[in-house]
Amino acid sequence: MIINLRSLLQHRNLFYSVIGLLAISATYIQVADVIADGPIAIAGVRTDQKVVALTFDHSWGNKFTPSILDTLQTNNLKVTFFIMGPWAQKYPEVAQRMAKDGHEIASHGYRHENYGDKTAEWVKSDIEKAHAQIKEVTGVEPKLLRPPNGHYSQQSLKTTDELGYKTIIWNVDSLDWKNPGRDVIVERVAKRLKPGAIILLHASDTPVQTAEALPILIEKIKSEGYQIVTVGELLTKYADKGIQRH
Repeated sequence: MIINLRSLLQHRNLFYSVIGLLAISATYIQVADVIADGPIAIAGVRTDQKVVALTFDHSWGNKFTPSILDTLQTNNLKVTFFIMGPWAQKYPEVAQRMAKDGHEIASHGYRHENYGDKTAEWVKSDIEKAHAQIKEVTGVEPKLLRPPNGHYSQQSLKTTDELGYKTIIWNVDSLDWKNPGRDVIVERVAKRLKPGAIILLHASDTPVQTAEALPILIEKIKSEGYQIVTVGELLTKYADKGIQRH
C-alpha cells in the first residue's frame, strides 16, 4: 500500500486517523501473535528493558541444590524453580527452603516423559499429581509449568491451559546438562543475553558444573546491565511489547 504523506498532511484529521490505525494494527498484531492459535508455549517476553528470568529445572538428586540456593541467597536473587512432584516429596526440606527463600515454585510434572507424545488425559493426570504433591510440600499452588524436555503439542498446551497453567519454555539454553565446562556454560549464556529472555539451567545431579558456574554467571549477567527476575515477574511487569512464542 502506497500512502501519499504530502496529501495526508494537507488533511490533518485524515493523517492522524491513519497514524492511529497503524498503531492499533501494531497492537493487534502483538495480541494476535499470542491468541491466534490458542494457548502457546512461552519462550520469553518482548521488552526494551534489560531484564531476564533465571530458571532451574529439578527432577532428581540434591547434591548441588544447597550450593545453588546459597549462591542465590548471597546475591539476594529470586528465580523460578520448575520442580517435579516426586522430587518435592523426596526432599521436602529443600523444596520448602526454595519457597521460604522467596523463589517462584513452578511445576516440572510428575513423570519425566514427553507431553507431546501423550494423550490429553495422560497430561492432565501428570499435571494434577505433581500439583497436589508440590502444594502439599511447599504450600504453593504453582501456575507455571515446564513440560519435561521442553516437549509439548498443541493438545498438551490446551490441557495445560485448561488446568490454569502457562507453559514456559526458554530462549537461552545453557546446555549445562551436557557438562561442557564451567566457563563454556557462562559464555554460552552471556553471548545469548537479550531483553526479556528466559534462561534454562538445571539444579539436578546430572549437570555437575552448574553450581560452580552460577556465581560467575550471575556476575556476568549483572555486568552486562541486566536485572534477574522470576518468570512470573517477567510476564506481569515486563511484557510491555508482548509475549515471545516458542
